[in-house]
Amino acid sequence: MNKTLLESIKLVPAQPGCYLYYDKDGEIIYVGKAKNLKRRVYSYFHKQHESVKTNVLVSQIEKLEYIITDSEVEALILESHLIKKHKPRYNILLKDDKKYPYFLITDEDFPRIQVVRKKNLNPDKGRFYGPYTDVGAMYSTLDFLKKLFPLKQCKTPKFSNRPCLYYHIGKCLAPCQGKVTPEEYQKLIHQVELFLSGKQSELLKQIQAQMQKYSEAEQFEKAAKMRDSYLDLQKTLERQKVVYENTKLNEDIIALLYEDGILAIVIMMIREGRLIDKKDFTYFVDNVDKTEYFETFFREYYTNLKLEYPDKIVSRDLEEIGEKELYQDWLKIISGKKITINYGRGRGKYGELYELALKNATNLLENARLKKMAQIRDDFNEVGSYLAEKLHLTNFPNRIECYDISHIQGTNTVASMVVFQNGLPKKSAYRKFKIKTTEGKPDDFLSMKEVLSRRLARLGQKNWEKPDLIIIDGGKGQLSSVMQIVEEMGIKTGKDGIDFVSLAKREEEVFLPNQSESILLPRNSNALYLIQRIRDEAHRFAITFHRDLRSKALKSSTKDR
Repeated sequence: MNKTLLESIKLVPAQPGCYLYYDKDGEIIYVGKAKNLKRRVYSYFHKQHESVKTNVLVSQIEKLEYIITDSEVEALILESHLIKKHKPRYNILLKDDKKYPYFLITDEDFPRIQVVRKKNLNPDKGRFYGPYTDVGAMYSTLDFLKKLFPLKQCKTPKFSNRPCLYYHIGKCLAPCQGKVTPEEYQKLIHQVELFLSGKQSELLKQIQAQMQKYSEAEQFEKAAKMRDSYLDLQKTLERQKVVYENTKLNEDIIALLYEDGILAIVIMMIREGRLIDKKDFTYFVDNVDKTEYFETFFREYYTNLKLEYPDKIVSRDLEEIGEKELYQDWLKIISGKKITINYGRGRGKYGELYELALKNATNLLENARLKKMAQIRDDFNEVGSYLAEKLHLTNFPNRIECYDISHIQGTNTVASMVVFQNGLPKKSAYRKFKIKTTEGKPDDFLSMKEVLSRRLARLGQKNWEKPDLIIIDGGKGQLSSVMQIVEEMGIKTGKDGIDFVSLAKREEEVFLPNQSESILLPRNSNALYLIQRIRDEAHRFAITFHRDLRSKALKSSTKDR
């Protein structure tokens, strides 16, 4: 630590605010907020960190700056602004391949409704509603809105002296030809906004009142159009799940799952007691603390929200973040109203709703996993070539096998063998092994030696094809013990033989035989994702077999009593 930095740390005040870390090139590499700046900054430089990322960050800090705020909630808002502005390397920046669309009601004398992307969220253009994560559903909603509300379709009139076709088919009121007054048109816009805000009950009442008014004035054609709109809207409401009867409760239920580098987040929107929408978000992210990712997502989502804010947010993942009061204060500032946070515990309605959201998140995660594996399958020549290059393989990895050990304190020790062919699981080739040499004494090294000895002894036998690559679940020690067996059995490695590597879970390091340094594949690469999935599948298969044996042993011991 340089002398200037050391002096700066001593001067940090015990007040709320934001701190900024710079590297030797003068680039901001991290922004954080704290209730007590002195305590937070001090902790970076005077305690051990389990996170490799934090240790690397600290080693690169050359300069420190801080900004004092009046409260922690102000620090939270400032931190979000600074992260968005500077995009520091060590802050989490959620990225995916989507730019979620919004509805825009344009700022014109006679507004139109358009679909725009996030980068075009200029408040001078009009009022925004979104984001919408299901683009297909969004365009269906747009079609429904255009059917229900005959808004202006064109930016400029197509004709100077007559209405265009949209007017004649009932999809525009032709304001360009003076066929509707600005006051009547604004009523229509207000109804669109009610619909987009989830206030359908209020909208139904307004349409019903208009229908009655036109009928009493003997404007039967307009009354008939209002009746059709009323019936169409009523059908839409009937399709929405009723969560609470006879209530005006507005809530967001949020569930998160993180597995295999995939972050799946579901937000279920309840407005006026009805489930009106479900928003799905998937991110392919580094294998780090999911709570930190969720906190970033939560702040970014509600900062950019252009829909009616809920009265309550329900999420068990918010309990992991903590700081409930801080986030309730923050939500009040950005929304202009009181929003309470509930953790969705217990068996009441919030617990049930959270479980429903979690079920949807499970489905979202599985779909994302399948899409990722389908992409790997389609691009396997490229993925396999990349693996061969980065791991210095001598064979193209068409057939990959992976092994894992499972036991409880040395009892019922089993091993699994899973096989992936051209990037996809080949379940007919999976094998289970009962380990015989280590019963009663936990020894994963010896267990792995036994299973590899038994497997390699069958090379060339029917249904025991030679693998191109064998992955061992573990670190350098596991791989070394396996290579002893390979050498003793005279198994050919290298060209036309078998390649061996091991994968250590903590930092996803790949070890090669006779090499002390590990290899780190890019976190977002399909190659790393593939070998992670193979390793996790071997782990799942071993645990399932182990549980089956334990269950049988338990039943057998119960019968003997």
